[in-house]
Amino acid sequence: MNVYILTLFPGMFSPVVNTSIIKRAQEQGLVRIKTVDVRGFAQDAHKTVDDYLYGGGPGMVLKPEPVFEAVDWVKQELGRQPFVVLLTPQGQTLTAGLARELAHKPDLVLISGHYEGFDERIRCLADIEVSIGDYVLTGGELAAMVVLDASIRFVPGVLGDSDSALQDSFSDGLLEGPQYTRPAEYRGLKVPDILLTGRHEDITRWRRKEAIRRTLRRRPELLKVADLTFEDRCLLEQVINEEKANEARGDNRGRNQTN
Repeated sequence: MNVYILTLFPGMFSPVVNTSIIKRAQEQGLVRIKTVDVRGFAQDAHKTVDDYLYGGGPGMVLKPEPVFEAVDWVKQELGRQPFVVLLTPQGQTLTAGLARELAHKPDLVLISGHYEGFDERIRCLADIEVSIGDYVLTGGELAAMVVLDASIRFVPGVLGDSDSALQDSFSDGLLEGPQYTRPAEYRGLKVPDILLTGRHEDITRWRRKEAIRRTLRRRPELLKVADLTFEDRCLLEQVINEEKANEARGDNRGRNQTN
C-alpha cells in the first residue's frame, strides 16, 4: 500500500509515521508512506500557496495550482491513478468500515487543507471527502493522521494478530467489551470468574454478550444498524432483561463491573 500525504507541514507527520505500528509496517514493506510538501509546487518565486477570497471575506484560501500539480506529480511517480481523499469537515464521517475500505486501496493520496479552507476546484481531485468529526481543526494534518492510523491497521499483516482489528470497537458495529489481564485481583477488584475457567467457548460467548451490553449502555443507536446474528439477538434479549432486572432492584454492581 502506497500512501502520499499532501501537506504544507510535512514535519508534523514525522513522529507519527516513525513510531510504533506504522513504523513497523513500513519496515516490513507492507506500507510505504511519503509526505509531499505542497509548497514545493507553488508557481511563483515566493512559493505562494494561499490567497484572498474572490468576493471578499476573512482568512486565506489554499490555491488550486499547487495541489493539482502535487497530485499530478504523484500520478507520474506511480504511473497510475491513485485514490484521492480530501480531508474536510464537510466530508463523509470516518468509520471503521470506511477505514477498512481505504486500507484495500493500493495507492492512497491524503490531501490536508489549511488556512480558512481551499479553493472549491480542489474538490474535483477527490474520489472521496472525509471528516473525522463535527468540528473544525486548524488544518487537515491531524485528520490525515487519524485516517492514516485507522486505515493502516486493516492492512493485512500490519497487526501481529490478524484478528486484532476485527475485535476492536466498531469493527462489527459494536463497542469492544471489557478486557482484563493479571493479576486476577487488584485492590479488591476481581477478574470475572468465567475468564479463569479456560472454557474458550464460554469465554467467547461471555465476551460477545458483554460487548453487546456495553454497546446497549453507551451507544444504543449502534445496535439499530449493527449486523447481528441470531445468537447475537438472543444475547441482546438476555442483556435487556438483565438490565431491566438490575434497574428494578436498583442494583448497579453489574454495571460497575462492565463499564
